[in-house]
Amino acid sequence: MRIAVNTRFLLPRHLEGIGLYTQEVLRRLTAMRPQDEFIFFFDRPWQERYVFNENVQPVVLHPPARHPVLWYLWFEWSVARALRKYRADLFFSPDGYLSLRSNTPSIMTLHDLAYLHYPEQMPRSVYYYYRHFIPRYLQRADHILAVSDYTKQDIVKNFKIPEGKIKITCNGVREAFAKHPSDREAELRAVRKKFSEGKPFFLYVGALHPRKNVPGLIRAFELFKAQTGAPHLLLLTGRKAWMTAEIENALAAARHKNDIRFTGYLTEEELPPLMRAAFALTYVSFFEGFGVPLLEAMHSETPIITSQASSMPEVAGPAALYADPHSPESIARAMRQLHEKPTLRQKLIEAGREQRRRFSWEQAAEDLNQMIG
Repeated sequence: MRIAVNTRFLLPRHLEGIGLYTQEVLRRLTAMRPQDEFIFFFDRPWQERYVFNENVQPVVLHPPARHPVLWYLWFEWSVARALRKYRADLFFSPDGYLSLRSNTPSIMTLHDLAYLHYPEQMPRSVYYYYRHFIPRYLQRADHILAVSDYTKQDIVKNFKIPEGKIKITCNGVREAFAKHPSDREAELRAVRKKFSEGKPFFLYVGALHPRKNVPGLIRAFELFKAQTGAPHLLLLTGRKAWMTAEIENALAAARHKNDIRFTGYLTEEELPPLMRAAFALTYVSFFEGFGVPLLEAMHSETPIITSQASSMPEVAGPAALYADPHSPESIARAMRQLHEKPTLRQKLIEAGREQRRRFSWEQAAEDLNQMIG
């Protein structure tokens, strides 16, 4: 079988949720199916690290698809033409886009329907593209993978897609998060020395844009500092994506702004030690289709504060304290609980050891493998 794959999110130094899903699932799938040929469609020059096995052929299709107009040109013209040229038997798209002009049997993974719930939190051009094309992609797909039951039910409810067409899959974590150093205390001291002046810190991991509720987290941290006088810092890790003015405003208004640090995007080598050294992961998004940092924290044996919203309780289960993402007071209360109750931290860590067993990249790859048949 000749399987074409949309790999445009395999970008070095920019791997986030969808890029990680693409990387980890395809690394395993190409090994599972050595008899098949895989054609990876990139939208810019590719790197050798992403040619996972000998049965992978990388192809660059133009133009680079990083704007709604270019998305249309890439998927409806470049991809459609390439599917014919390479005589693909199947097209797999891990980022929720398809080619409506192609008749090639297609499988897509949908990570969330955030644009329906928070349309104001994205650029207008992106919102209108999603509103027009996502329903058509869902109808066009022969099979759909949804990364959580929440996402599956969201698809069924909003677009009347038959449940039998959708399979629930999952995310996993990179191996580096599951491998702990022999001397964790030494690692903790080294990381804190590098990033937080030796002080404990709350950690946020992810791109910075409105849906992630970073301004609310900053305001909650302000309350926590005022209420406790604790030495903790807040580290915000990730690239600035879009509509970040409110983050800047919240930071400017913060009395403890010197205790809030932006690290920028961290590499696959830098992030796992930082996660292990964190006092807690504070991941209080308004909405998530899955929430990979929650799983990364569980494997790092770091307690979690997260939102009682969308898929996050499904992923974190009993391994987290839950807060109302619309209430900085609720988030600050959870931060204060962890600060004041050391035994609670250990209880959450132990719960995470059990909860994390439900998710793996091996299972995600096998879900896709079974769907291909």
